[in-house]
Amino acid sequence: MARRDLTGAIDFAYLETYAGHDQAIVDEVLGLFREQAAMWARLLDPNLDSGVWRDAVHTLKGSARGIGASTLASACEAAEQAATAGSEGRQIGAVQDALDAVLSDIAAYRHEQALRSLSSPPAR
Repeated sequence: MARRDLTGAIDFAYLETYAGHDQAIVDEVLGLFREQAAMWARLLDPNLDSGVWRDAVHTLKGSARGIGASTLASACEAAEQAATAGSEGRQIGAVQDALDAVLSDIAAYRHEQALRSLSSPPAR
């Protein structure tokens, strides 16, 4: 898996610019997102109390915007709005799909970074 496997779920140029092109910061932010996404994913269940999954969706929306994952953020926003209309099940499925795409892109991006570090001569 490498950059060629990116789906476009994250605007990495935005994230890199936002992080001042400091790869250590980008890596840390992506690592934190992955850790938190593991917690949120368990709460994306329309059978749970609506306050639980709505809090998870709302938190995920903000974090998605922070890393440049606009499709995920939009899916989260749609799920929040659907909660009042009673159609949250379908919307939460869209959030889960968008989250999977973001996590896949993070894995591809990190793999690309690992490959670059192997092919680059050590800094002196």
